[in-house]
Amino acid sequence: MTNKNDLIYQIAITQIPGVGDVLAKNLISYCGNVEEVFKQKKHKLLRIPGIGAKVADAIIQFKDFKKVEAEIKFIEKHKINAFFYLDENYPSRLKQFQDAPSMLYYLGNADLNNQKIVGIVGTRKSTDYGKVFLEQLTKDLKETGCLILSGLAFGIDIQAHKEALKNNLPTVGVLAHGLDRIYPASHSNTAKKMIDQGGLLTEFCSNTNPDRENFPKRNRIVAGLCDVLVVVETAEKGGAMITAEIANSYNKDVMAVPGRVKDEFSMGCNKLIKLNKAAVITNIDDMNYLMGWERGNTTKPKQQILPVDLTEDDLLIINFIRQKAKAGIDDIAFSLNKQASILSLSLLDLEFKGLIKQLPGKYFELA
Repeated sequence: MTNKNDLIYQIAITQIPGVGDVLAKNLISYCGNVEEVFKQKKHKLLRIPGIGAKVADAIIQFKDFKKVEAEIKFIEKHKINAFFYLDENYPSRLKQFQDAPSMLYYLGNADLNNQKIVGIVGTRKSTDYGKVFLEQLTKDLKETGCLILSGLAFGIDIQAHKEALKNNLPTVGVLAHGLDRIYPASHSNTAKKMIDQGGLLTEFCSNTNPDRENFPKRNRIVAGLCDVLVVVETAEKGGAMITAEIANSYNKDVMAVPGRVKDEFSMGCNKLIKLNKAAVITNIDDMNYLMGWERGNTTKPKQQILPVDLTEDDLLIINFIRQKAKAGIDDIAFSLNKQASILSLSLLDLEFKGLIKQLPGKYFELA
């Protein structure tokens, strides 16, 4: 459990004007730990890349620890989990992204490291076409035991949560505000059920309003935390398209439901497919194929004679895949503490050597 003194500084650094998630992590890296950030002299802060005089002054002059103490009392009162990005229990899928939230607040019981996480997003003005598709997809997803992730908004989001609850799947709503409220308020009853069968997740402290600029931040958590993002219905512009773009930048799999070319809320999905930014999904089989989640796939690891010129990193990768039988690139990167860009080169080299092979969904198994 996080030490209270550590938690004070962990929350405090998220409250410094001008210090975002990337800069906060940079500060902590240079200073050694989060508490040391607040103890540095200005001239030392100015030596850190990205820190100018204005930000250095904001750090030195930060005095709002009463607000931080109040937030800790709120967390303790409502039994909220606070996850700092350096904590072991911080969601593993988010750890690799530099712009992921420094701090997360979580109220619920679902495992945020569930083996399979499906993000579902779409328009707030869903049609019967989208609703029927989502109802069937969620019903079929029941056999996967996946966690359904969405944003608790009107339309596709709230239906995804409701369908998950109906099918006894854990479901987590990512919020664009603090855990002291539910927005929209009409979704409060569903949110309460989700706390018992999933959870509510946010990077925002209590008393944070659902302001417009918070929603893209919320979207990046949905994109980063899921294994595959399904866009059910969307116009050519909107939050779902933003989430899909972020997911693509994170090297996540994106799927979109195709629709008639002149239907407003299929235009965004059709565009994603046309630009090769999303694979087509018409049913659960499409997802199972893309992600390598086919039923009955119980292939055992094969015995191999390994070349003598393998590096230590190569052996670590091969042994990890052997233990898992099949492993995704995000899982390998996190478990071996490797940057995804560098890991990709190693995986490609091992593939050329005929030692591993790539499966749909950026999964790998021994060749």
